[in-house]
Amino acid sequence: MSPSDHRIAYVCKMYPRFSETFIVSELLAREAAGEDLEVVSLRPPADGRFHADLARVRAPVHYLDATTPRSKELWADLQALGSGLRVAELLQAEVRDAVQAIELAALIGERGITHLHAHFGSVATTVARLAARLAGITYSFTAHAKDIFHASVDPHDLRDKLLDAHHVVTVSDFNRRYLRERYGRAADRVHRVYNGIGLDSFPADPTLAGRDVDVVAVGRLVEKKGFDVLLTACALARDRGRPLSCRIVGSGERHDALRAQVDALDLHDHVTLVGPLPQDQVRTELTGAKVMAVPCVHGADGNADGLPTVILEAMALGTPVIATPVTGIPEAVVDSVTGRIVAERDADALATALLELTADASERQRLAAAARRQVEERFASARQAGQLHALLPAVAASEAVA
Repeated sequence: MSPSDHRIAYVCKMYPRFSETFIVSELLAREAAGEDLEVVSLRPPADGRFHADLARVRAPVHYLDATTPRSKELWADLQALGSGLRVAELLQAEVRDAVQAIELAALIGERGITHLHAHFGSVATTVARLAARLAGITYSFTAHAKDIFHASVDPHDLRDKLLDAHHVVTVSDFNRRYLRERYGRAADRVHRVYNGIGLDSFPADPTLAGRDVDVVAVGRLVEKKGFDVLLTACALARDRGRPLSCRIVGSGERHDALRAQVDALDLHDHVTLVGPLPQDQVRTELTGAKVMAVPCVHGADGNADGLPTVILEAMALGTPVIATPVTGIPEAVVDSVTGRIVAERDADALATALLELTADASERQRLAAAARRQVEERFASARQAGQLHALLPAVAASEAVA
């Protein structure tokens, strides 16, 4: 079937969200392929910062009302939605989730939506699943990381979602294996589709010239990013007589702890906590650095990164990546082929790798060329869009789940 045979609504907990550039990239790629898309956000955006690429998304955005409608109106909505409803399951849901599912089901009818796709297997998928049952259409979702690995994940809830989704996408082979090992046959419809990036927006830099910063790191300032390990590695490099300039881009709950660590290690002359930046300025940071460090770790709560999109962006731009073998990262950063891999939480190994690579321009160029080829072959957004389209139902709408 052609892309225009479906009208797909993307369901997000919050759209747009400053840290979720991968959703914007996915929307743009699917629109470029001819898909008819709309976006549904369960919460209004809480941040006034936006990336420039957001203006290129044509899909209309619907914000579901967060307030509970009056009982008479709710009953009328239920009657209008017909027999696709499992009333008991709806009544077991959180009030907000149930009400938003009803609102979304009504929107499905009004807009002629044929399929729902949610990002993250948590609240967005909860609402999408209920709404799809109410409206008698199919749904799917993308499972990332926190919605799989975090200690708060309810395995029974996730199993139910895996079982009755038309299909499930996850962002790495590691995730796919994990879900199949943990959930067995319930995960039979899980497909690995890598997050993609628009290659035109991330042109290769074969010369790697004019890179005055030694190390850049980009991400939310949270435990799983491992930025405390990076700071220790910077202190070790200085103590070995080779201080490294390092810029850490992002914001988050560990900002004060990282600032205190900079103070304790006396790294003020070498490390800058830049704060959050829009995507175009992140590109500038990446192309101004010799190396990007991605020292991800498994958090105490089980949380871990999937395959951070910024790794692919750096690889496309020609910035060699030094990372850890957490979840799907080695599927992009192949040690000594497209980047360097060091052990998780090993600040000494990270310092050694940073010192070696920042001092070796020819090795950086070799890794950068191989990394760009890897991105072109496996992680282009056009490839992602084609794979996602191929997973859609063969008909415009499925029968209601009984």
